[in-house]
Amino acid sequence: MNILNLESFLQRAIEWLLTNGLHILIVIILAWLSLKLTKKVSERFLNFIIRQKDDVEFQKRTHTLGTIIRYVLIFAIIAIASMTVLKELGINIGPILAAAGIVGLAVGFGAQSLVKDVISGFFIILEDQIRVGDVVEIAGKSGLVEKINLKTTVLRDMAGNVHCVPNGLIQVVTNMTKEYSRYVFDIGIAYKEDVDRVIEVIKEIDEDMRNDPDFKNDIIEPIEILGLDQFASSSVIIKARTTTLPIKQWRVGREFNKRLKKRFDELGIEIPFPHVTLFMGTDKKGNQPPIKIIKEEG
Repeated sequence: MNILNLESFLQRAIEWLLTNGLHILIVIILAWLSLKLTKKVSERFLNFIIRQKDDVEFQKRTHTLGTIIRYVLIFAIIAIASMTVLKELGINIGPILAAAGIVGLAVGFGAQSLVKDVISGFFIILEDQIRVGDVVEIAGKSGLVEKINLKTTVLRDMAGNVHCVPNGLIQVVTNMTKEYSRYVFDIGIAYKEDVDRVIEVIKEIDEDMRNDPDFKNDIIEPIEILGLDQFASSSVIIKARTTTLPIKQWRVGREFNKRLKKRFDELGIEIPFPHVTLFMGTDKKGNQPPIKIIKEEG
């Protein structure tokens, strides 16, 4: 009797392996191949699209959206394969789906911040507010966007620190590198200097940089002189701004400041130190008290 039962068990096992087991194996193989194919096809498709248009902004947006679509496809393949395997194992997936829906509803009420992160991330990506490669300021943190998904945005700041910001905390997005960038100059000179002459010097330096092979491709248009902006305590401030390719504004701005300082030194144009003018006041007769200057020995 035991031998007959064993033979029957082995026969049923072989039949199961040749039917359901074979189906499960095929599903696993197809899922694995689909994951590999999805990765390769998406990478080649993205590279093909990016090559069609020599636009940095377009490339950033394509890369960001491509990454999100790839994650969605991978999740869908894994979910479909898992449901198929469970069905072949004889497990009724109906109650599982129903339970998953109830659990998802409960988790939704208990994890409102997660839902908020996902919804915020969806609209941030849909509205093209942030792309991988942008320099942004969000939730009090600033840096280069290294990764963005539906839940979090990952930044790396100048010091190399990585900030993982939940998308639900992002209320205001300051994108410093979208389509183009600008560097604003507040150039202080002494009151005695000729403002018109200084403006000409600024334009000359800008023209030199736009003719420099190392910088001409980074600068989009000639510098814009906004004029004499304010009278400060020890200087007058000339405001100007230059327009550059995204992320190039700091490189161009630092080089411009260096050349401006050297040129001012050559022409004797004073960049004043902060100083204070003392007024001692007068008495009722219009007389001013003398100022005594005491020189300490030693």
